This record gives sequence, structure tokens and C-alpha cells, in this order.
Amino acid sequence: MNLVIVESPAKAKTINKYLGSNYIVLASFGHVRDLPSKNGSVDTENNFNMVWEIDTASKKHIKEIADAAEDCEKIILATDPDREGEAIAWHVRHILEDKNLLKGKKVERVVFNEITKKAVVYGVENPRDLNIELVNAYLARRALDYLVGFNISPILWTKLPGSKSAGRVQSVALKIIVEREYEIELFKPEEFWTLNAVFKNSQNKEINSKLNIYDSKKVEKFSFKNKKAAENAVAEINKNEFKVKSIESKPFKRNPYAPFRTSTMQQDASRKLGFGASRTMQVAQRLYQGIDIEGETVGLITYMRTDGTDISLDAVADCRTFIKNEIGEKYLPSEARNYSGKKAKNAQEAHEAIRPTDITRTPNSLKSKLDKDQMRLYELIWNRTVSSQMESAEFERTAIDFTNQSSSMIFRANGSIQKFDGFLKLYQEVKDEDDKEKEDSDEDNILPEVVKDEILKIDKVLNEQHFTQPPPRYSEASLVKKLEELGIGRPSTYASIISVLSTRNYVEVLNKKFTPTDRGKLITSFLNQLFTRYVDYNFTAGLEESLDDITTGKADWIEVLAKFWKEFNQNVLEVKELRTRAILDMMNESLGEIIFDKDNEGKIKRSCECGGELSLKTGRFGAFIGCSKYPDCKFTRPMSRIKAAEQDYLAEPKEIGKTEDDKNIVLKKGRFGPYLQVGNDEKEMKNVSIPKGISLDDIDLDKARFLASLPKVLGQYPENSMDITLNNGRYGPYVKCDKKSATLEAPEDIFSIGLNKAITMIADAKPGRRSSNEIKLIGEHPEDKKPVKVMKGSYGPYIKYKTINATIPDDKDPESVTMEEALDLIEKRLEYDSTKKGKKIKKKTAKKRKPKKKADKNKDEEK
Repeated sequence: MNLVIVESPAKAKTINKYLGSNYIVLASFGHVRDLPSKNGSVDTENNFNMVWEIDTASKKHIKEIADAAEDCEKIILATDPDREGEAIAWHVRHILEDKNLLKGKKVERVVFNEITKKAVVYGVENPRDLNIELVNAYLARRALDYLVGFNISPILWTKLPGSKSAGRVQSVALKIIVEREYEIELFKPEEFWTLNAVFKNSQNKEINSKLNIYDSKKVEKFSFKNKKAAENAVAEINKNEFKVKSIESKPFKRNPYAPFRTSTMQQDASRKLGFGASRTMQVAQRLYQGIDIEGETVGLITYMRTDGTDISLDAVADCRTFIKNEIGEKYLPSEARNYSGKKAKNAQEAHEAIRPTDITRTPNSLKSKLDKDQMRLYELIWNRTVSSQMESAEFERTAIDFTNQSSSMIFRANGSIQKFDGFLKLYQEVKDEDDKEKEDSDEDNILPEVVKDEILKIDKVLNEQHFTQPPPRYSEASLVKKLEELGIGRPSTYASIISVLSTRNYVEVLNKKFTPTDRGKLITSFLNQLFTRYVDYNFTAGLEESLDDITTGKADWIEVLAKFWKEFNQNVLEVKELRTRAILDMMNESLGEIIFDKDNEGKIKRSCECGGELSLKTGRFGAFIGCSKYPDCKFTRPMSRIKAAEQDYLAEPKEIGKTEDDKNIVLKKGRFGPYLQVGNDEKEMKNVSIPKGISLDDIDLDKARFLASLPKVLGQYPENSMDITLNNGRYGPYVKCDKKSATLEAPEDIFSIGLNKAITMIADAKPGRRSSNEIKLIGEHPEDKKPVKVMKGSYGPYIKYKTINATIPDDKDPESVTMEEALDLIEKRLEYDSTKKGKKIKKKTAKKRKPKKKADKNKDEEK
């Protein structure tokens, strides 16, 4: 009998079917042991020797594996084909060795990139040894994360109350978000004007053009800085006659994109499907592990944690055959496309790109087999893979220049038409809204016919005022893109990094964009000032390169750790000696421009009206600005100037206007934020909350009336003819029908959502309201079918089951908690509660006071 050890139970069942009765396939349920959260888990004085502890949730799984190993001749370690999978295999082997269960037994390591019978059988028939270099890279990474987190976090707890933790990569990701927020807060809009002309040809058809040359100089963004300059230019232009100087038509091609790797899949799923990184990886995991098709469990995609951009020769051949037979021979290029040179920065293991395991298994053929999320992601992966082997899309781009007699003024009109759709037949690009370099598309803009030297009449000249815009906040897609560009972290870790930032309340997600909280800003400033080197982008990326060098055998993992620890430990010792006030003074200086106002000369203004000095302070609920003359002066304001300005804006109630039935609408500041008060007297007065994320400057009379009219019936749901109601609640705007409700993705959608969109949202929703504090619904408890959820709490994420709240360990990604782990945490919480209750009862019984003697009682009375 042979024992096969994999990571997940779903994978175990599938592989067991493929291998037959001579194999027992058991799951480790992920990592089986880790470093305990206490001093000494990594011995920095003894070659970074690590003390490992079997996780409580893993003990029963390890026992099951150990019991089976006793009776097996061969043990096959078949965990995932990446660094983490190699580490799990290494841990399992060590545990079995410690139990003396490997004597006289053959131990093999096998990997497969997809869960199909062919791949599994091939993997088992072609075993290899454990890759010790991959294991060493894991050990180095785990030790680094422990040393950083375990040394910086306690300093945060004492120096900055309210802070939860700091992580090696997590802190750098937070810094990226915070620095973007500072760019926005310090941004000063600049005025500029653009000039466009509308010409008409001989058939009286309009041609829109843009001023390209003026006064014999190229027109730049700020060539016309104000209205007067623009109007003067318009007056000069109107004095001239224009003719067609040149007509240029050039063909150009757009080549298809490489198949997905982990990060590009996360970005595309965010842009096109609205999935967060965690949700994308969870759905991809289910597609990888397989679904039941005609009685057989089949993996639908290859391994979803990869930096590879190429696919196997067999998969390429299958794609080309499918394209030729099903899409059309004209869509098939003469040669297969190769993407092996397009590697991500710090690319790790050389896996294939993410692709379907069988190209002939089209999305349409799986509609009845997959749920909605699975279907949408599978279709995205299938389209991207097949389109990567298709012909390029062909366009013809036309540029027409119109010039005055002296050629001192030139207008240019651009247009292009699609001649052949090519790969665009399957895969359409969605441009990232955060891409500042994107230009207005002229695709499918067909220019009317003109003749060279033809004199055209200017129908009108348009001068438009613009203001420069601040850079946009990061979305999940753009943050993942930025992390990858900088070489920070690994694509497989991006989902957990983003999850930790949110659950620790270091960032808020508003309109699908990350906004740092005051706590997040404070931690970033703290680390920037006191651990500058360790949140530096180049240093972090360089450390990632060192870890990858360990993977390839170019670097020794102990030497990498020793070099890091020497300088880092000295930094920690120096910071521990600093007083909290000294640290806050340093942050007052570094954050001066951000948190304090400026006087007329541009100097930072820190004086309070009482004559004291304003300064950054920390309290039970985080950072704030307070006066040095406290308690005589009790002035305080939020750390964020934007929040402070909002408070000042609502220092006095603002009259908005009247409703259509003549009721007053007043904007006020309340204990829980700004709100609208609607009514003319106290008896009929109604308070209406304003959805979080909507700027108070945007609340005009129309929007105020709309909010005052809520709840609003949008129409009826077709299936049951029940009303679909739009309303704003505690967790933001939502639509509701019967027992189903769905939160609007963006708060401002409350003003524009229509019936069709609402029907779609209700159709996709599950019965019952979801709290905004809910991170993940794990599933139903096996005993009573009650929901088991991961929730976001003031002190970190926790498991909620009925009235039981079980804390999730700090080093555990809340998004990745399985039902097995959740049940174990619930059980531990129940044991803790019963032990605590028992101690209280015992204490009360032991301390029962004996009745005082009568004489003693009299003495007490005399006293």
C-alpha cells in the first residue's frame, strides 16, 4: 500500500479516484506546523535554528497521516508545486521522521501542474527528491517575517497605542497607499485650456481636430494657462484660412496578451469581474481542485500560483487546433506564439501560465456545472489562453493635418478603423482607470474624406477649461500592479497582504479604492522615521531577490539572514531606548505638511488659539491633534486635515433647500457623522444619513431631495412581482427584495441605479443581509447548519458562530481560514470559556468568608 499526502481534502478525493485501491490519499489541510508566537522561536545566536510547533488544528490530521504511514511501504509527498508546497512536504517528512515512521520506507516527492488523470499518473511515475533550495528559501522567508513582526510589533504596542502589528511586506504595501494619499492631500490643481477646431469638408461633414502647433511651437499641456490666453489664441485662429496639409494612413497591429500568471489574473478579475484578490484566488483554487463532470472529478485549470507566462507545447497545439476548427483558419497565425521571455520581476518557480486543462472544454459546455463566480473566472482564463495563440488585430490609423498659410498653426485629426478583429474576437482589453499614461482612444473613429490642399472652413473653435487632477487612489488591481512593478512580495501573497491591511483597520475601502486610516498613516510615519531602511522599496525588492537567489542556489540562506539580522537588531535596540514623546515629536516634523495648516508665508502653523502648541498625540482610539496646554485647553481635532475640514464645514448647520412638499433640508454634523435633517417642526422631523464615501461638496439640492425620499421602490422583481426597494443603511446603500438584499458597489451608484441593475443584483444575492464587518462566510456548521463566519473586529479578525467569538491568530490570513480550522478555534474558545468559568466557581467557593463572632461584630460597630 502507498500513502499519498496532498494539501486539500478536495484534491485528495480526486487523486484517490485516479490512482486506485493501492493508494491511500490523505490531506495535510495546508501547513501542519509553524513557529510559536513567543521569544526564541528563531535562535539568532545558533544559525537561526527554528523551533516548530504542530498547530492544534493539524494534530488530528497528522495523527491520521502517521497511522496510515505505519502500514504503508511508500510515502509520496504530493503537495502543491511551489515554495509553500515544498515546505509543507518537508514539514510532513520531518514529523514522520521524528516519529520513527520512515525506517525502511521509500519517500518520494511528486508534483503535477494540473489535477487530471494524465498529469497525476505521470507525476507519480516520475518522482524526484525534495528540493532543499526551495525549502531553504521558505525557511529564510519565514524567519525574516518572524524577526520583523516579533520585534517591531511590541514596540508599536507600547509607543503607538491602538496599533496592531507590522509586517515585512505588509508595511511596505501600506506605505505605497499612504504616500499616494499624501500626494492627493498636498495636490494643488493647475488651470490649463485646450483648443479644438471643428472643420467641415465639401460634403458638410464634421472633422474634430486638436491644436498641435501654435505660433510655430508645439502645443504642450500648459501652453494656454488661463482664459485670456485661450481667447487670444481663438481670435488669432479665426483670422486664418486653413487647408489640408497632409493625409497619412498607416496600418498597425495589436498583438494578443500572454496567458495569465497569478498577478495578471488578479488584476483582470478586479477590472472585469469586480473580484478582490482573495476572492479571485479562492475561486481559482476551486477550479484547480476540480468539479464533478459525469461522475469524475476533473481539475479545470492548471496551478494558479505561478509567474510563468508560457504554456505547454501540447496546450499550444490544442489551442491552434481549436482556433482552426472552431473559430476560423484566418484567426490562426502561421507560427505558434511564445511568451517565455515575458517574466515578472523576481519571478520564482518556472511553472506554466494559468490555462484550462482541456481547451475543448469551452465555457458554454460548463454552464450547468459551475456556479456564477466559477463560470466568470473560467471564461476569463479560457478566453485569455485561446486568444494568446490567435492572430493580431489589424487597424488602419489616419492622421490629417490642417495648416494655415504660414504653417505657424496646425490642427491634427486622428482616427483609426479596425480592419480585422483577430484575438479581439475572444478577448477585449479593459484599460486600468488608474493608468495615467492612457490616451483617448481613436479606434473606430472614421474620418470623413478630404483632399490634400483642399481649403476647409472652420465651423467653430472650442476652448475648454481644465484643471489637473490628483493621482487616483489605489484599487486592488493597481496596487497589485504596483507591488509587482517594484518587485515587492510575491503574487501568491498579494491577497493576504491586502486582507491584513483591511482587517487591521490600516486602510478603508471606499468606492473600491484604498484610503489609509489615521492609524495606517501613523504606523507608516513611525516606520519611515525609525525603520527607514526596512520600508524602503529598493531594500525590500533587493531582499526578495536574495530570497530568490536562495531558491536557485546562488545564495546561502543563513548568510542572508545573518546579514539582515545584524543591522536590523541594532535598529530595534536603538528605537526601544526612545521615549514616546520623542517619537511623536519626530512624526510632528515628518508629517508637518500633512497634518498642520500653513500661514500666509507657507510656513507650518502649529499654534493653538490659546497660545499653546498643537502636537500629535495618541490615545485609546488612535492618533489626534491636541494642545500642549491640556487640561487647561481641551482643543482636539482629527489627525487628517480633510476630516478636520469636514468638521469645520459642519461647525454650523447648512441649509440645503426644501423638499418638493416644502420641508426644510438642513445638513448637520452628528455623533456618527454628517446627516440631513428633513422637516419643519420637531414632531415630523426626520434624520437621513449620508452614505459614507460621498463628499459633502457633492450634496446639492437634487441629491439631498433624493436621499430624503428613501426608501424608494425601483420596480418589481420578475419572478415574484415583489417590490425592489432602494435604501441607505448602516452598511451603505443597498437594494432589497423580500429576504434578499445586496450592497451597492459604489456609494454614488445610489443616485443612478436602475431597475435592470437592481434585478441582476437581487438575482445574485443570497438571502439575509451581509454585515460590512463580515470578511468571509466559511459555511454551515456540520452539527446544526448555523453559519460560521470570519468577522472584522476592533481587535482583529475573529470567527463567529452563534454567540461564540473565537480569535484568529495574528499570523493567519483570515481569508484563508478553512472550516476545519474554524471548528478547532471554536472548540478552543469553548474550552477556554469553560476553564475560566470553572476557576471563577472554585475561587468563589474557596474564598467564602466565615461569619464573624458576635464579639468581633460589636467591636466593628464600636469602631
